[in-house]
Amino acid sequence: MTQKTKVKATFPSIEWFNALRDIINDDDAYKHIGTCDAVVGVKVPEAKKYFLLTFEAFEVLEAKEVSETEAEDSDFWLEMPDARWQEMIKNIGENGKADLHHTLNTIDLEDPEGFARSNDGYRRDAFYRFNQSFQHFFDSSAKIDTKFA
Repeated sequence: MTQKTKVKATFPSIEWFNALRDIINDDDAYKHIGTCDAVVGVKVPEAKKYFLLTFEAFEVLEAKEVSETEAEDSDFWLEMPDARWQEMIKNIGENGKADLHHTLNTIDLEDPEGFARSNDGYRRDAFYRFNQSFQHFFDSSAKIDTKFA
């Protein structure tokens, strides 16, 4: 069951992450999960695209395109090949949310290097502590008509 599409955007792009930020910031269900305080990097290495997402309290304050170094200077960053990003986002779009094989947690557990990576183990803990918020964030991409670069 897919959700109503509100916008069209291409992944990976700042427009896609800003559309997702706007959806989340207007989502009462997201606020009911609880507060989330983390700075999250996103890396799509083949596309040489890197982003930084700032989660604070009940909203996503900012999404911006950054350098690879800036993406890694975060609490943790999410990194996987472009094909795997596409697979996850398509799965979310088809189902309205990630199925059990495409949740952030499952992807992290199945990747020997980990999906959530950090230069500091204590900061990486934010991935697990706020996982429900991050999953809701990416599940909300079902509301975006996503094209891929």
